[in-house]
Amino acid sequence: MVAFKTVLRPFVAPRRRAWQWGLPIVLVLLFLAILTGVPWQAQRMEATERQEQLIADTLWVEQTIRFQLGRNEESLKLVGSEILDGQLVAQKFNARVVSLLNNSHELRRLVWFDAEGDSIASTDGNDVALGDLSQASQQAAERARSSGLPRYAVPAPAPATSAPKLLDFYVPLQADGHYLGSLLMTYDTVAMLDQMVPWWFAQENQIELFDSAENSVARRAAGGNGRGVYTHQRTLELAGESLILRTNSVKSAPKLLPNLLVGSVVALSLGLAWSLWALWRDINRRLAAEGALREQVRFRTAMENSLVTGMRARDLAGRLTYVNPAFCSMVGIAAEDLLGKLPPMPYWVPEATAEYQKRFAEVLAGTVTPQGFETFFQRPDGNRFPVLIFESPLLDASGQQTGWMGAIMDISERRAAEDLNRRQQEKLQISARLASMGEIASTLAHELNQPLAAISSYTTGALNLLDDVDAIGQARAALLRPALEKAAAQAQRAGQIIRSVHAFVKQREPSRVRVNMRAILDNVEPLIALQAQPFFVKVAITIADNLPAVLADSVLIEQVLLNLSRNGIEAMQQVPIARRHLQIAVTSARSASGEAMIVTRIADSGHGISAAVAEQLYSPLFSTKSEGMGMGLNICRTAIEFHGGTLTHATRPNGGTEFIFTLPVTAPVSGAQDTAANNGKPMFAA
Repeated sequence: MVAFKTVLRPFVAPRRRAWQWGLPIVLVLLFLAILTGVPWQAQRMEATERQEQLIADTLWVEQTIRFQLGRNEESLKLVGSEILDGQLVAQKFNARVVSLLNNSHELRRLVWFDAEGDSIASTDGNDVALGDLSQASQQAAERARSSGLPRYAVPAPAPATSAPKLLDFYVPLQADGHYLGSLLMTYDTVAMLDQMVPWWFAQENQIELFDSAENSVARRAAGGNGRGVYTHQRTLELAGESLILRTNSVKSAPKLLPNLLVGSVVALSLGLAWSLWALWRDINRRLAAEGALREQVRFRTAMENSLVTGMRARDLAGRLTYVNPAFCSMVGIAAEDLLGKLPPMPYWVPEATAEYQKRFAEVLAGTVTPQGFETFFQRPDGNRFPVLIFESPLLDASGQQTGWMGAIMDISERRAAEDLNRRQQEKLQISARLASMGEIASTLAHELNQPLAAISSYTTGALNLLDDVDAIGQARAALLRPALEKAAAQAQRAGQIIRSVHAFVKQREPSRVRVNMRAILDNVEPLIALQAQPFFVKVAITIADNLPAVLADSVLIEQVLLNLSRNGIEAMQQVPIARRHLQIAVTSARSASGEAMIVTRIADSGHGISAAVAEQLYSPLFSTKSEGMGMGLNICRTAIEFHGGTLTHATRPNGGTEFIFTLPVTAPVSGAQDTAANNGKPMFAA
């Protein structure tokens, strides 16, 4: 076999060398073809962009003219309404419309005609009759009179003049079906373009108005005549007449810049020639380094195969490019089935795909933390195990990032040790609490035994004396009274002992300060997420905006949230993973008495609570868990009631349970006071 390869080597080497030289030549030809097409495409794109910009600007100018004409129309109609209502007389006409003329410099005049067409009032001071106007203006006035609607006239110059053309607008005055006259508003069409078209648009475009018969009405060319390359027109539909707004850009067609193009081709050709020389040099160097590289690869392979930590490499697109034997053994998948794979990966846990995709996006974006993160992998047989992943950039010899390198550690044994240690700590805490409760019970039994025994003796003696009613005399009555008084004293002693124990418990009441529920949830959210992660429970927290602060002990409220959340998470262990959702919502509400309250809801989708269990759910020492003490919910309710709130639960329609606790915005009125009132000594035992 070795001899056969030796014989073929002289034939394979020239073919490989020809391919190495032929590929750059093909790339040069392709580059030249693209380079000749790019200027033409850029010219077309620039021309299209200029045309689109002209269309957009023309639409904007059209809307501006429409808006100004419409505003003037409404103002004239309002003047007509005041005339018909008798609020405006001829002597006050000019004073009424002077603001309209001052704000609209395109207006030439406003005239008030009577029913016979004679002028009643005019802003230009001339008594002009309807018959003195142009033929087009008289026709528009007649159409307005016959239809009873406002009408525009065909733009025309004033009689005996040639320019500028005037645009007349008539508003008929009618009352109870009788024609009382009309109002005339006259526009100077040249002034219309000067006033309504922005200066920057006029500098780049020639603007011209035409009537419906394509006759030029007015023209503005502040920046020069249009080149006819980029043009656009819009129709202004007015009442009784149409105007055409036509724009013609002063810009010419874009050029190809041939001198710059030739220089670019020469420079790029020289660059390609240098690249070919550099490629030939690098090929020779590479052939010299291949032998040493093979030895390095063998050494690296031997070293990586001896690792117990899983190693994987991914390129910038996320494709697996390398896995070591330890990683393949960890996930139970051969290397050939992993290399070249893109997410989702076969060792991902299906229900946690969204979390993996998010983490994968963070890795590609370069925002992953160097401390590593924990997650779960799954073997082909369905067995899941926790892993600790460290990601770092994969750099080549020049320092350029080519991908990402990951180190994966199976932390199943560490997790098992941590769980065992946590369970031992919990058992120690439970034992300590039970021991404390036993000591208190023993003390109570010892302290109450003697006074109760004395009470029993004294009361028994009193009863014996009362048996012989006839024999009771003054002497026995004197004996009976001290016995009963001693019994009462011993009863008071027993009550004092109980009150002392009660006071001992109340001395651990927490301190209350002004605190916001958002701050409490921010503190406790990581702990809830940590509890939910092993069970693949999705936690959703929603908090209403602008919630008022409450007077509460934040530690107690956090403990209530943790306890209720843990109960909800554990209640969903037997439901499908897709349905494991824990929802925490905080809103504001008012009680039946109108008091402001903060309402917190913790809802799960677990197995729910039966009616039999619900009756004694908050009872001390009652628990549905095999290892539970039955104190959690009772302590939670005590803590909430201490703050003046309530703790309840309800069954959800689609399965699961919702616990609701409320906290008043104002402090509850009780014997317990804040920390300042108790000199900083807590008085509540949870």
